[in-house]
Order: sequence, then C-alpha cells, then structure tokens
Amino acid sequence: MNQPTQHYSGDSLKADPGQPRITAPIPDNARHLFSTELNNLLGTLGQKYRGRVDALLAARRERQARLNAGEVPDFDPETADIRNAAWRVAKIPADLRDRRVEITGPVDRKMIINALNSGARVFMADCEDSSTPTWTNMVDGQVNLFDAVRRTIELRAPGGKHYQLEKDPAVLIVRPRGWHLDEKHVLVDGRPLPGGIFDAAVYLFNNANSLLAQGSGPYLYLPKLEHWREAELWEEVLTDIEKALQIKPGTVKATILIETLPAVFQMDEILHALRTRIVGLNCGRWDYIFSYIKCFQKHPDKVLPDRAQVTMNVPFLRAYSQLLIRTCHARGAFAMGGMAAQIPIKGDEAANEQALKRVREDKEREAGDGHDGTWVAHPGLIPIAMEIFDRHLADHANQLHRLREDVTVTAADLIKPSEGTITEAGVRGNLNVAIRYMAAWLSGQGCVPINHLMEDAATAEIARAQVWQWIRHPAGRLDDGRDIDHKLIQVWQSEELERIREDVGAEVFDQGRFQEASDLLAEVTANDEFVEFLTLPAYDRLD
Repeated sequence: MNQPTQHYSGDSLKADPGQPRITAPIPDNARHLFSTELNNLLGTLGQKYRGRVDALLAARRERQARLNAGEVPDFDPETADIRNAAWRVAKIPADLRDRRVEITGPVDRKMIINALNSGARVFMADCEDSSTPTWTNMVDGQVNLFDAVRRTIELRAPGGKHYQLEKDPAVLIVRPRGWHLDEKHVLVDGRPLPGGIFDAAVYLFNNANSLLAQGSGPYLYLPKLEHWREAELWEEVLTDIEKALQIKPGTVKATILIETLPAVFQMDEILHALRTRIVGLNCGRWDYIFSYIKCFQKHPDKVLPDRAQVTMNVPFLRAYSQLLIRTCHARGAFAMGGMAAQIPIKGDEAANEQALKRVREDKEREAGDGHDGTWVAHPGLIPIAMEIFDRHLADHANQLHRLREDVTVTAADLIKPSEGTITEAGVRGNLNVAIRYMAAWLSGQGCVPINHLMEDAATAEIARAQVWQWIRHPAGRLDDGRDIDHKLIQVWQSEELERIREDVGAEVFDQGRFQEASDLLAEVTANDEFVEFLTLPAYDRLD
C-alpha cells in the first residue's frame, strides 16, 4: 500500500499547509521509512491533534496550580459510574498473556538485539526516558525497530563480534514519548509535531502489518499520563492510524504506565477509555516518586526523605501498587511490577550479593502481591526474576485469577507522607547522579550505568526535584540540624562536580558535557518556579 517514497532534507522543504516540514536530514539508511503516505499521515495527525495536546498540557498546569494552592488529589465523583460499573477490557492477544519478566532499554541497535535475545518474555524498546531524543537517535531507532520486526537486524562490532537475532526472541513493545515532549524537527503548520505521535505513527505505519503477518501485533507502552482524557486522546490517535493502515480498530494494543500521582486516582477511567485495546497497567515507580514530589512541591508536610529511603515498602507506594493490582484484575487487565535497576557488581562478591538480595526481596513482594510480571534493566537479573515468578505463577501464565478483593485503599493512603531522614550523603548523591546522568543525556546517551544502577531520566528528575523541595521547606533539614539552602547546595554541587572530574579524569571531563549539566541543574534548582520536566530545558540544548 506504500506510495512512491519522497525524501526531505532539512530546510529545503517548503511544505504545503498541513504537510510536515522536516528540518533535519533524513539519513540514507532511513529513507525507506518516510514515504509520501506516511508524510501525509503525520501532517493529518499534527493538524488534528496539536491543539488537543496543548489543551491537555494546559489542563495539567491548571491542576498543578490547584495543588500548589493546597488541594490534594482524590477520586473524581463525576466518573464514579465508571468505577462502580461491571465491565472488562478486550481479550488479550496470545503472545502477551505471559509477561512474567520484561526487559527495557533504548532503541540502540546492540541493545535491541541483546534484549530480544535475553530470555525475557517481553522487550520494551524505549523512545522516551532511556533515550536522548536527538534526531539521529530517534530516526536510527526507527531503522533498528524496522529491522528487528523483520528479524534481519544485525551488528558487526568494531572488534569483530557479530550480533544477530536468535530463535524465539522476546515480544517487542515500543514506548513512544509522552505528551509533554515534542519532535522539534518535524513541523506541521509551523508547530512541532508531538513526539509521541511521531514515534507511534512512524513505528506503526512501517511495522504493524508485518507484525500481524507474523502472528503477533503492534504493541505500545504509553507513558506519563495524568488524566483519562489523555488516554482518550491516545485512543483517537491510534484509531486514526489504524484507519490509515486499513486494519481493524483495537489492533494496536497498549500497556499504560501509571507513573504519575494524578493517574493513580484514575486507573479505572484510563482502562475504560482504552478498553478495546488496553492490556494492562505498569507500576512506573521511579517516575511516580518524582510525580509525588512535583504534585506536592508546595506542601511542607509531604517532603520526602533521602531517595534511598523511599522504597516500595513505604505506605504511599505500597498502597499504589496494591490498588493497581486490584483495579487491573477486576477489569481483566495485567498489573505489571516495577523496575529493578541493579547491575551485577563484578569484583565485589559481598556488595553484589547485597544488591541481588534487594532484587529478590522486591520481586518476591511483587509476585506475592499478585503482579503478573516485572521489569529488569539488565539481563543478569532475568534468571532471578524468572525463578521467583515461575514459582508464584505455578501452572498459570499470569495472576489475573487473583482479584485481591481484600485490598482496600483510600485517597489518604495514596498521599500519606513518607517518614525518614535527609542526610548530607543523600543530598550529595542527588547532585552527583543528576550531573552524571544529564551530562550523558546531553551527549546522546539516555540509559546510563551509575553506581551499579542502570539509570534513566526518572532518577535525575527525582534527584533535582528533591533538592528543589528541600531548599524551600523547613522540613528539608539535614539530620544533623543544618538547613539546606542555596548557598550550601552551591558549595556541595561545586565539590561534587570536582569529584566527578577526579573520577572520570580530566580528558573525559573536558570532552564531556559535565559543566553544562551542572549549570542546568543549578538553573532548575534556583528557579522558584518548579520546572515541569528537566528534559524540556535540556532538549533545547540538543541540535
């Protein structure tokens, strides 16, 4: 059905109204992706939905203003009928019914091959938090996904090692960008195309029919939703893409990440808005912690302690995960557990065993509570997670039969403050990891190993948000009695930057973007207006 391909290379394109203007060169190896038909689809979607996205983002800001004025989240009385009614989501495809272990990572070619070969049941290829959205990264990622779907993807490394797909690779799910992120290199009527629409449309247009022909299907993970209206918009966008592809409505299946505090109060409504295509919800817990801080940025009674103390056993996170399981299973949808970010530690057996012990405890909690599967960031954790879920699932493919009707969660449970302390090591750790991560992100790497953890943007978001909040509230006081103020943060940030220079060496430091990352961190923590997402001002610094 593809029409002859047209190619666009930067500012030379003068687009007609409603047609995309691509302001960056399309690499030779990606030209087959950008047909006239896809170009028309992107233009149509941009014209139809740019204003809707803007309105939803404005609604987010209005809700945040109410929170800043003292409001707290609650279940919406206007949608009580949806929560109280008996309904279920559509039937789940066969190759998505067993998702006991999923691995995630960016759309890098080597990563895709290794993840699909890892032994996990599912690989989530990430265009969002673990990918820096440079034009090159996003377009190369689409090339890699195209080849992966056709199982022709391979890589010859500089040392001669050859990577290629093995038999029975993991099921592929792609995560496009969230509604807050744009693709600035694709303009429709002079406005940037929403990044998620670009990612989803390019992937689905080029791959949906090939996946269906293989007996699988086009599957997505959708991030950062804050309201059921945002899920409703995804429903409309995906329906339009299905119409363009002449495939049955509901063919594109979606899993939603519940990684914002507002969304946990609307899980039934989100499932309902996408009920013909949704297969589950996922506990995106690191972004969820960030969202808790962001929502309560002006609430002095909800200041969180050191990041390391905010585990899934604290009451508000425990309530969130258990309510997600009960809600999903009542509707016939999967309840996916959260990420284990640990990287096996080589050369320190004791430290490695302690790290793996934490992974085991976390996965035992998830499987024991009734989650249908879980996430890991490193292949070395797959056997641990797999053994635990194999044991708990026994002869079942999932735990949909566990309805968890014993779980009762109130609005107060979901926002209960977390007890703990704020330490100098915790503050310095936040400054250090935020600088290291953002330096890598600005250099094009969005998935970064730091201190034996595989970090993505969520970690930097938590780190800088905590520093911002600690500076501004009396509760943000160190356990030794010292106040956390701008002057103290400036001193410690300068010292942590120097420590990073010593760790990586002067040459690597000078060639990297560490100083720029530190400047960005200082900018957002000094700003009395909480910056909604760190990646927004950072994106302005990318070509």
